[in-house]
Amino acid sequence: MNPPVHLIDASLYVFRAWHSMPDEFHDLDGWPVNAVQGFARFLLDILERQRPERIAVAFDESLESNFRNALYPAYKANREPAPEELKRQFGHCQALCRALGLAVLSDGRYEADDLIGATLVRVREAGHAGLIISADKDLSQLLAGDDQQWDFARDQRWGADGVKARYGVHAHQVADYLGLTGDAIDNIPGVPGIGPKTAATLLGHFGSLDQIYERLDEVPFLRMRGAAQHAQRLREHGEIALLSRRLATIATDAPLPEDLGLCERRDPDKPALEAICDQLRFGPLSRRRLLAT
Repeated sequence: MNPPVHLIDASLYVFRAWHSMPDEFHDLDGWPVNAVQGFARFLLDILERQRPERIAVAFDESLESNFRNALYPAYKANREPAPEELKRQFGHCQALCRALGLAVLSDGRYEADDLIGATLVRVREAGHAGLIISADKDLSQLLAGDDQQWDFARDQRWGADGVKARYGVHAHQVADYLGLTGDAIDNIPGVPGIGPKTAATLLGHFGSLDQIYERLDEVPFLRMRGAAQHAQRLREHGEIALLSRRLATIATDAPLPEDLGLCERRDPDKPALEAICDQLRFGPLSRRRLLAT
């Protein structure tokens, strides 16, 4: 079996480092670099533990310019724009990945999830499974075959057959599920009054959002509490449900870098790594680990 291609949802771990690392790290110009420090440690743990032959690191480029904003201007509008101190660190994180010989994925119109999905489609065609490193439930919709998702912080892994135990629906139903429940984190509305248990029950019975709406007259007769009210909510908010599913569906046709190949890891650029370590004032331990990877 070909080794899996590691696909890292980088922005999640950059934000975690930004919020968890103490504000005591600064570069030569006095800018904070706590997020880069934390992200570098996470990345080194992955590289040292896994020794991946093929790896890509996906970043979100913008909260306002991706194609979902054209569909629904309020998409992710509940999030505060990243401060300049954090934007600079995202740039440093990408530069660090490139200096380490890792493929970097970013695009102004597509999110990291989309870039991971498109890459997964490509590597599957060449006989590789994907190992998606992220805790984001949205990415579970991509799982099939031997693919796995890894919540690195909790050290939990699951494949397509483990999605139902976590979220109450199968991997191929995740986007439909989010079409019903919405997603407060991404400001996806969903159907008002339809919660996780109801959504899971509906999808367990009908199989898909499309089938729910094709057989909507059956919903009031289901053996679940408030079935008639749920049918009315679904009828009133059909357009919102379909829009929400569209927003939650990962676009696996996102454009990829021309030189991506199959995410082969390249030789590190040692002079670039040295320069990054100097500019960001990495300590001797982090410097040694980076130069030894």
